[in-house]
Amino acid sequence: MNGAGRASAGVALLAALGVLTGCGDAGDDKEVVPTLAVRAGGDEITADATQYCLDGDGQRFQTSAPIIEVAPDTTIELTVSEAVAAAGWSVQVFDEELQQILGEVDVPAGESTFSEITSSDVAPPTFYLVVVETADPDACSGLSGAWPVGFIRAGG
Repeated sequence: MNGAGRASAGVALLAALGVLTGCGDAGDDKEVVPTLAVRAGGDEITADATQYCLDGDGQRFQTSAPIIEVAPDTTIELTVSEAVAAAGWSVQVFDEELQQILGEVDVPAGESTFSEITSSDVAPPTFYLVVVETADPDACSGLSGAWPVGFIRAGG
């Protein structure tokens, strides 16, 4: 394949990837699955949803929860999109196997950031925080958005 052929094939591939990743025209009315921003002492990372009510259809995604190593007493800051903040959300605390819920905190209505938890507030040194969007009972059979993030407390 000559250089021009490779270039046009590359452009076509990039265009196809843009469609697959949800990039589209500014006028595109399709809803986009929001990500969760997480800051725990260092740089901000993002977490993808494992499930979400997208355009009225319940969707489950094959994604792995990020795992963050944190120092004791590190403030954990979770930030959701405006749409999730408007719907309402909570933070669920799970054990290291993401099987047993240890607690839950409701975030005040309309708030997009929650930073009222530290890495030492949870008894086991390895745990998950799961951000859960308040479900709309009339959409997606009550399926809500969920964004899990794992934490390993150093020295634990």
